[in-house]
Amino acid sequence: MLFNSIPFLIFFPIVTLLFYLLPHKYRWIHLLAASCFFYMFFVPKYILILLITILIDYTAGIYIEKTEGRKRKIFLIVSIISTCLVLVIFKYLNFFTHNLISLSHYFGFYYPDRVFNIILPIGLSFHTFQSLSYVIEVYRGNQKAEKHFGIYSLYVMFYPQLVTGPIERPQNLLRQLREVKTFQLPNLINGLRLILFGLFVKMVIADNLAVYVDQIYENPTLYSSWSILTGLLFYSFQIYCDFFGYSTIALGCALSMGYFITNNFKTPYLSKNISEFWHRWHISLSSWFRDYVYFPMGGSRVKTPRWIFNIAFVFMLSGFWHGANWTFILWGGAYALVYIMEHAFKKNITFNFSKNRWIAHITNGLAMLKNFVLVTLIWVFFRSVNVRQIKTVYASIYHNFNVKDNFFVDYKIWFFLALFILIDFLIRKNRFDTWCENRSFAIRWLIYAVMLFLIIAFSSVNSFPFIYFQF
Repeated sequence: MLFNSIPFLIFFPIVTLLFYLLPHKYRWIHLLAASCFFYMFFVPKYILILLITILIDYTAGIYIEKTEGRKRKIFLIVSIISTCLVLVIFKYLNFFTHNLISLSHYFGFYYPDRVFNIILPIGLSFHTFQSLSYVIEVYRGNQKAEKHFGIYSLYVMFYPQLVTGPIERPQNLLRQLREVKTFQLPNLINGLRLILFGLFVKMVIADNLAVYVDQIYENPTLYSSWSILTGLLFYSFQIYCDFFGYSTIALGCALSMGYFITNNFKTPYLSKNISEFWHRWHISLSSWFRDYVYFPMGGSRVKTPRWIFNIAFVFMLSGFWHGANWTFILWGGAYALVYIMEHAFKKNITFNFSKNRWIAHITNGLAMLKNFVLVTLIWVFFRSVNVRQIKTVYASIYHNFNVKDNFFVDYKIWFFLALFILIDFLIRKNRFDTWCENRSFAIRWLIYAVMLFLIIAFSSVNSFPFIYFQF
């Protein structure tokens, strides 16, 4: 079920109202049933795949907790391999098959050209990582194994973050699922604020930008360098607003029932370097790779060559997690390269502008601009459907300065984009609901009215699914 759909506008109030009307002991059943219905609204049969991963890690968690020594580690490894195998089959099997075919043809061997008709279940990558975080935390002794199968199933399937996260740790969400939640009006109000803001960001900003981005990427050779650069700029904000909008709606849905889930974004385009950007962008995923991959590999507590390998491996693995395509691996590799170069520059060259406040502000502003330009250029890897398109986009930027085209951007798009940038800057220190709470009554309701009007009047005529649904 899409957050920006009529069925969800019916689903949300009914689920929230029943949640508070039911006694605490029945709420997990209600939420689990609602979450199953929410997920089955896409492709019903794929809930069976989700059930497989739930059964694997629920059982593994119990056996990991009650065993010791070598057996304990064996159960962890079996759980990780089994859960990842489900992801590999549905997400990466065709990728490996295609590459094996190409490799065999290159060396003159025959390999049957067979493609499996497998459709990736929505949100499988997110479910997998959330399940893996549970068994790893149980193994580390940071989380007790959940004996209640229904509660554990709800932890994996909690509908607000079921499809595209945020990826929750068991210490945060499992504990809350057992707590008695009493109705608190501020939670409901703040939750509704977040939902409204998320819908505005997605439907007014992201979806309107998507029309122009698709136009540029469909055939970049037809457009001038300036038009392509405009398309790249728009995509930076399209993907941010698309994913930020979803995460904000997810926060609002959970908060309406008294559940607090992870903030996934913190004004990432105000970052001054790539390291800071990944502390502000998709926070639940970047922290997952940090805690469960980067740190176990030694992190930065190793010699420089090994550290470079660790950084490259984690970024490229993160890229591969996003999609079974070389474009995503290259996307991760590009970030690794820039990250390592920035680290080397910072280590060997230092500046101190702290004595002059204005120079410090200008320097920080230029650093933010530099970082935004780098991120925007790297997004080309992410948005392109294949390596050839990556080359075409970059080549067209370089060669098409004299090309004449009919690319025209409606003034409303620039207004919407400027409005979002202003709002994003204003809420840089607070989440939207907290920022709104500190405004006067008249200002708050003016904001609500304007956002609601813009959603109704200027939502894109085309229906664009959330970008991260494909992951």
